[in-house]
Amino acid sequence: MNRRQFCKTSVAAGVAATFPLLAACGDKATMAVDVDTSIAAVALDGSAIELEKAAIKELTDAMQGPVMLADHADYNSARTIWNGMHDKHPALIARCLNSNDVCNAVSFARDNNVLLAVRGGGHSWPGKSVCEGGLMLDLSAMNTVEVNADDRRAFAGGGSLLNALDNAALEHGLITTAGVVSHTGVGGFTLGGGFGRLNRKHGLAVDNLMGVEIVTADGQVRHVTAETDPDLYWAVRGGGGNFGVVTQFEFQLHPFERKLLSGSIVWPIDQIRDVLEFYGEWAQGLVDDLYVGPAILTMPDGTGVVLMEVVYSGDPVVGEKLLEPLRNIGKPIDDSVGLQDYMIMQTQEDAAFGHGIRSYAKSGMVKEFTQGLVDAMIDSYVPDPRAALFSHTAGGAVSRVGELDTAFPHRNAELMLVFAGGWMDAEDDAGGIEAIRNSYYALEPFMGGYYTNINFDGEAAAGNYGPAYDRLARIKGNVDPDNLFRLNSNVKPKI
Repeated sequence: MNRRQFCKTSVAAGVAATFPLLAACGDKATMAVDVDTSIAAVALDGSAIELEKAAIKELTDAMQGPVMLADHADYNSARTIWNGMHDKHPALIARCLNSNDVCNAVSFARDNNVLLAVRGGGHSWPGKSVCEGGLMLDLSAMNTVEVNADDRRAFAGGGSLLNALDNAALEHGLITTAGVVSHTGVGGFTLGGGFGRLNRKHGLAVDNLMGVEIVTADGQVRHVTAETDPDLYWAVRGGGGNFGVVTQFEFQLHPFERKLLSGSIVWPIDQIRDVLEFYGEWAQGLVDDLYVGPAILTMPDGTGVVLMEVVYSGDPVVGEKLLEPLRNIGKPIDDSVGLQDYMIMQTQEDAAFGHGIRSYAKSGMVKEFTQGLVDAMIDSYVPDPRAALFSHTAGGAVSRVGELDTAFPHRNAELMLVFAGGWMDAEDDAGGIEAIRNSYYALEPFMGGYYTNINFDGEAAAGNYGPAYDRLARIKGNVDPDNLFRLNSNVKPKI
């Protein structure tokens, strides 16, 4: 019996119990497409190859989840990811229900030299979770989150979403750092670092990552912690998807009061200088409990605004006093900061970045919020509803982790700037992208490095990871010498 058949046999009973709805899908023959001939595909190096029907049938027989070709009823929905700008057609899609399915799909991609994309939440801004002509490994069904309240741990499946992680933890009066759009996938968000509204208090997502279950390029499942595999544990905390397919994440949780002081303060664009200059000085002394950062955007009617998003996770009375100086700057046109449920903030941007939007983004790390940066932010602003400048503040707990303690390379950044926008019409692609790039390039002299989860334009990973890169390359060479996992901010294997 070969390894794939063994995997299938040994877990069949467990899968049937764990996924009771699977029976409603019918038998295996109705879930997968019959293959009468070989199909055209794309190799790792981009060349054209053929996938033999026998190999596809072997994968289909070994998988508990379906293997979909282009004429499968669910193919089009499965290949569709969050960012509507990416309309790609994999040669086949393997929807995995468990780690054994992932082993089989990874082994198939390796053995057949086929381009591999890994879809967790499908929220890859640059579209790396789907590929043209390759194999799309789909984790979306592996989406459960379980919490052990006694140990303050959350266990999130590789296809789970941040909304599920937040809500599962909050049910127990606990939380960990999650991102700012709740339908983002846990996997990509975490592996790249994980900025969120609580990172000043609790650190980045990678700082709360206690271990992972990961399938590496050899098709094996590894349980990785600081004790069991310190090198790989270090690498997955900021090194992106370079090292394998993470099928489960283990997070540290923290006690949390879900009703907290939060919201936004908004000023008209003609007050931008007063707001940004004040922020540049005031933000230097902020306590860890306070997360606040600027955004500059244009409303659909062409009205420009500067906005501060606020989350204070301590005593609300203390928070109100801390915010008084900010509220006294200029004349805000809106102030929604008050006591409210944390999930109101965590979901408030979901619609603006809803599924199907066409979106482009770039990012840059800022070490110091200088007067020169303020001037450049003001001078480069051009009213355009398609383009906005956002920020994620760092410092606090983020900066107290050593530069090389994890693979995340930007511990000395004061904040991250995100240049992003969205539109629905493909005819706006060129103009929207140009507007975002113009804004980015105007501020580029004040930034160094980028956030691997966001950037669009294939920037080289070596310069971004700095002194961490050589170690990442050596670990990559150990676990993925052929660079099977290359659709990411790619670290080239050092053999």
